[in-house]
Amino acid sequence: MLGELNVKIERPQRDTCIFQADDVNVDYLRSDAYKQKSGRLRGSVMLAGPMLARFKKAYIPKPGGDKIGRRRLDTHIIGFEKLGASFNYSGDGFFELQAPNLKGAYLMLDEPSVTGTANIIMAAVMAEGTTTIYNAACEPYIQQLCKMLNRMGAKITGIGSNLLNIEGVQALGGTEHRMLPDMIEIGSFIGLAAMTQSDITIKNAGIEHLGIIPEKFKQLGIQMNFKGDDIHVPAQDIYEIQTFLDGGVLTIYDHPWPGFTPDLLSIVLVVATQAKGSVLIHQKMFESRLFFVDKLIDMGAQIILCDPHRAAVIGLGRGQNLRGIQMSSPDIRAGVSLLIAALSADGKSVIQNIEQIDRGYQYIDKRLQALGADIKRV
Repeated sequence: MLGELNVKIERPQRDTCIFQADDVNVDYLRSDAYKQKSGRLRGSVMLAGPMLARFKKAYIPKPGGDKIGRRRLDTHIIGFEKLGASFNYSGDGFFELQAPNLKGAYLMLDEPSVTGTANIIMAAVMAEGTTTIYNAACEPYIQQLCKMLNRMGAKITGIGSNLLNIEGVQALGGTEHRMLPDMIEIGSFIGLAAMTQSDITIKNAGIEHLGIIPEKFKQLGIQMNFKGDDIHVPAQDIYEIQTFLDGGVLTIYDHPWPGFTPDLLSIVLVVATQAKGSVLIHQKMFESRLFFVDKLIDMGAQIILCDPHRAAVIGLGRGQNLRGIQMSSPDIRAGVSLLIAALSADGKSVIQNIEQIDRGYQYIDKRLQALGADIKRV
């Protein structure tokens, strides 16, 4: 999509991209090609902030991506409006935004949306005056974005907190940036190692940016050794879920950073099925994300789906293995959870709709084969 916007892109190697955006074709945003592609990719909404800041107009498609519940754009649109943008819904699935003169403002976000915060930051860095964002998301991704923008000439303070102050600048320059390791993938491999009783070392894990993720896996009884920036998960016959201090059943729930990321709840749920003990998984943010547990139940897991947001998992303690079945992946994280279940199960499993998994886990089949998994694409 960036290429079709006329951004010059070089890819000297697989993990490196060089972008030069000195001849952007803004009219492309109104084309049918953009409408079709952007509607399939939720990330396309992230073009809005930079386009508003630089070209005074932007188009946001109705979000695509995972079917994990409603994914509102209110935070983005309301934030842009407070900075001086006007918007019009064209009725054909597009929001059209105009901002002849962005001005800094005080914004209290109604929810600490990661993409919403990022989009508003990118618009605000070139708005006239000072912007204050309270209840801002403060995930490592947002911290990295702010640090990168500062290297490009932006003036952002409060990085790492939920209160950001942005002093608008006239122009931004180029920079070099190295992406963070994917914390969700790291959590997935921790869960995979425990579930399949494997001895795995995760290299260059970016441990300082993982927050409480390792702690949550420790609450499931999973052992981990930290060596420099590597995580070693030793093979474990059994892992026992902790209880609360008063002996109550553990509850693991998602929460905005620095709380536990919702993207790993599906992984924690599947790993808990073979633990010793019980846990309540409470998925607060998305109402459709637990709708894959029926497949785990078909595989022999003991799970009670209490409602769309809560599932009680009674660990089998490896008393009986899960059994392989045929299933379909509804979203990225559920897909990998089912893949982890399949790798630990007796017999053969077939997972359909794997493009969902591919979206979040590069070359996953080849990497698992390198670890000794019997897995193939059909």
